[in-house]
Amino acid sequence: MSAFTELDFIFNRRSVRVYAPGEVSETQVEGLLRAAMAAPSAMTKDPWRFVVVREPGTLAALAAALPGGKMLATATLGIAVCGDQEAAFERHSAFLVQDCSAAVENLLLAAPALGLGACWAGVYPGEEAIRQVRRTLSLPASFVPIAVVAVGRPGEQLEPRSRYNPDYVRRERWA
Repeated sequence: MSAFTELDFIFNRRSVRVYAPGEVSETQVEGLLRAAMAAPSAMTKDPWRFVVVREPGTLAALAAALPGGKMLATATLGIAVCGDQEAAFERHSAFLVQDCSAAVENLLLAAPALGLGACWAGVYPGEEAIRQVRRTLSLPASFVPIAVVAVGRPGEQLEPRSRYNPDYVRRERWA
């Protein structure tokens, strides 16, 4: 990886699931949201909508609703990334999911730059998870929760890594 030091910001992005005590400022939250909204979007429709959650009871409810979201119970905050079906290109859920996923990745890449740790907990396409997150966050009917990102001060140090596998790559054609 040393030949790619200019990409360290990507290799340093790790899923932080253990959080240390400490606040996340509103300036940091705005930075995360600005990064998320800098993502590409099909036909620049920007269908993403965000709910910032700091209330411990709400974080615990989200943690209980999401099989991969247990760390939300100990995070300083969670950011629910939702897509507004009415705003998505051609109102198509596939574009909505792609746009919101790009926003999540930008948010995750921004977190370490702001001294934070973050972890993506998927919601979509789990029907029960969608139902519970919608109810917990009082989302409008046209909003589809895609993910909830746990955010806080990192309570663990994870080594940079790449999962590059040349077996997953072909040139020009697969066969």
